[in-house]
Amino acid sequence: MRHEKNTLTCFYLETNILDVYLLPHPNKPQQHYGITSPISLAQAKEADLVLTHRLTEALKPYGVFEEELELQRRIHVLGKLNTLVKEWIRDVSETKNLPASVIETVGGKIFTFGSYRLGVHTKGADIDALCVAPRHVERTDFFSSFLDKLKEQEEVKDLRAVEEAFVPVIKLSFDSIEIDILFARLALQTIPENLDLRDDGLLKNLDIRCIRSLNGCRVTDEILHLVPNIDNFRLTLRTIKLWAKRHNIYSNILGFLGGVSWAMLVARTCQLYPNAVASTLVHKFFLVFSKWEWPNPVLLKQPEDCNLNLPVWDPRVTPSDRYHLMPIITPAYPQQNSTYNVSASTRAVMVDEFKQGLAITDEILQNKAEWSKLFEAPNFFQKYKHYIVLLASAPTEKQHLEWVGLVESKIRILVGNLEKNEFITLAHVNPQSFPGPKESREKEEVSTMWVIGVIFKKMEASENLNVDLTIDIQSFTDTVYRQAMNSKMFEADMKIQAMHVKRRQLHQLLPNLVMPKRRKHSTEGLRQMNDSSLDLSLDSDNSMSVPSPTAVPATVPMLTPVKSGPLGPPPSPIAAAASQPEAPAVKRPGSPMQEERKRVKSDAEVFNLYCPSREIKFSLCSQEFTDNTVKCIFPICFVPTVYCHFGTPLFCLQICHLFLA
Repeated sequence: MRHEKNTLTCFYLETNILDVYLLPHPNKPQQHYGITSPISLAQAKEADLVLTHRLTEALKPYGVFEEELELQRRIHVLGKLNTLVKEWIRDVSETKNLPASVIETVGGKIFTFGSYRLGVHTKGADIDALCVAPRHVERTDFFSSFLDKLKEQEEVKDLRAVEEAFVPVIKLSFDSIEIDILFARLALQTIPENLDLRDDGLLKNLDIRCIRSLNGCRVTDEILHLVPNIDNFRLTLRTIKLWAKRHNIYSNILGFLGGVSWAMLVARTCQLYPNAVASTLVHKFFLVFSKWEWPNPVLLKQPEDCNLNLPVWDPRVTPSDRYHLMPIITPAYPQQNSTYNVSASTRAVMVDEFKQGLAITDEILQNKAEWSKLFEAPNFFQKYKHYIVLLASAPTEKQHLEWVGLVESKIRILVGNLEKNEFITLAHVNPQSFPGPKESREKEEVSTMWVIGVIFKKMEASENLNVDLTIDIQSFTDTVYRQAMNSKMFEADMKIQAMHVKRRQLHQLLPNLVMPKRRKHSTEGLRQMNDSSLDLSLDSDNSMSVPSPTAVPATVPMLTPVKSGPLGPPPSPIAAAASQPEAPAVKRPGSPMQEERKRVKSDAEVFNLYCPSREIKFSLCSQEFTDNTVKCIFPICFVPTVYCHFGTPLFCLQICHLFLA
C-alpha cells in the first residue's frame, strides 16, 4: 500500500482527484496498526465506493484539490530551493576549509512537513519546509549567508527572518508560493539523500531549537507510516478539515484543533477501521470522537523512551499534564500534547459539533441527505443571545500586524477567564476575525475584531442578573500589554476594546457578508454604521475601552476593584444583563437632560451605598457630538465613558469615578 517517495525528485505526488480506492488483497495477512486491535475489518461494499465518489465530487467546489499544473509548479519550486540549499552548504564548507572530498559529498536537503507533506494542502496554501544541514553549518550561517543567497534570487519576494521566534524561521514567497523554512543542524558530517528523519538517534547531541524544528517533519512522517491506506486517509482528512473550517472549530491558537491534531484524529480512525474507504471513515470519525471519554488521550502508537532526557507528555510524571482536557499525543519522540490550548468551552463546542456531524453522516449513509449538508456553515451570529466583541487597533498597518498577532495568541486567556466566572456556562470564540470599524474618521488606524458567544447560567428565582466582567477582561488586557512591553513591541495608541453586545445588535458591527442588514430597529437613537465608522455608544453601558499602559501617569496609582458590599458588587461598565427581556427601548418622556440628572443623582446614592468610605465625583456634560468618541475631562481618569441615546443629536452623559484615598 505504502510507496516510499524520494523527497528530492518528488517532494509530494498526489493521486488523481478521483482517488483509487485500493482494498487489501483477501489472501494478504492484515497488518496491525495502533495501540489497540481494530474495531472492524469489514471490507468496503459497492455502496461505500459510490458514496466516496460522491464525497469527492462534493469537495471539488471548495477548492480542496489542487490542479496538476499547480502541483508541478510547487515541485519545481521546491527542487530549485533544494538546489540552493546544496550550493549554500558547499559554499559554507569551503569557507570553513573542509577537504575537497568532503565538500563534494556534504549534501544538505529540504524536507517538507505539514499539510503539503501529508498530501492534503489546498489551492494557494503555503508550504512548511525544513533545511537540514551537517554539523559544521551553524544556525548563524542560515540566518546570514543563506538569507543573503535568497535575496539574490529574482523569484524571491517578501523575505523576512524571524530568528527570535520559539521555532526560528525564514519566511518568503518563491515564485508566488509562500514558504516557511526552518533549520536543523544534525550531528552528521554529511547529509545522505536517503536520510530518514524518523530515526530517534538523530536527536542525540542536538540543541533544543533543532529538536523543535525537526519535530514537524518527524510527526508528519510518523502519521503517514501509521495509517493503513494513505489515499483513504488523505481524502478523509480533506473532508474533516473542510468541515472543521466551515464550522469554525479549526484554530489551534484559539483553543480548537490545528491541522496536525485533526490529522491524528483521522489517522486513529483509519487504524480502527483499516479496510474502510473515505465515506465510511468520515462517519466513523464522528462516531468515535462524539463518544470518546475525554480526557483519555488519543495515541497512534505506544510512547517510546529514547533515554535522551527530553520532556515528554506524561501525566504520571508532570502534574500540569493532568489538567489537559483533550490530549492528542504526537507519535514522534519527544511525545507532546498538540492540544494543550483546548479549554472547557472549546472542547464542549467541538464535542457538540462531533455529535451533529454524526447525525448528518447517518442521514447521508441512509441516502436521506447529500454530502453538501455536512459542509453547510452554521450561523454563529444567531447561535447565542449574548456576545463579547473584542477590538484590537493600532495606528499603522505594520504595528497592527504585530499587535493583532499578540492579541489573538492571548484570546484563549480571556476565554479561560470567562469560563471561571460563576455566572458563565460557555464562552465560544469565533476563529474568524473581521476588519474592525474606526473610532474616528479623522484618525488613521487599523483594527481587527473577534466575536465571542457567551451563555449565562440560568438563575432560579431571579428575573434580572447583572454579571460583572470587568476583572475578567482587565486581567486579559493586562497580560497582553505586559507582554507587549516586555518584548518592546508596544507603541502608543495600540488599544484593546471589549464590549457586550446582544444578538439583535450584531448587524451594526459586522460586515454585510456575515450579517445581512436588517430593517431599522425600533430603538430610537441607534444610528446605522458603515464599514468605516463605529457607533461606540452601541450598548455602551456594557462596553469597556481598556486604556494603554501609558495612559496613566506614574504618579497616579491604578484603581483597584471595589470589594462587594451588602448589596453586591458595584455596577460595572462591562456588566452584562444576563436574563433581561429583549424588549425594544422606549424613549423617555420629558427633557433628556433633566432625566439624566435625576439618574446621576440616583446612581450616586446607590454607589455610595457600595463604598461609603470613598468620595465620588460626577461630571456632567450636555454638548452635542458629531464625532463618535468623547474624552474624559479628568486627565488621570481611565474609566470608560458611559453614553446615553436620545435620538439625534446625541447627548452624552459622562460619569467619572475618582476614588480618593
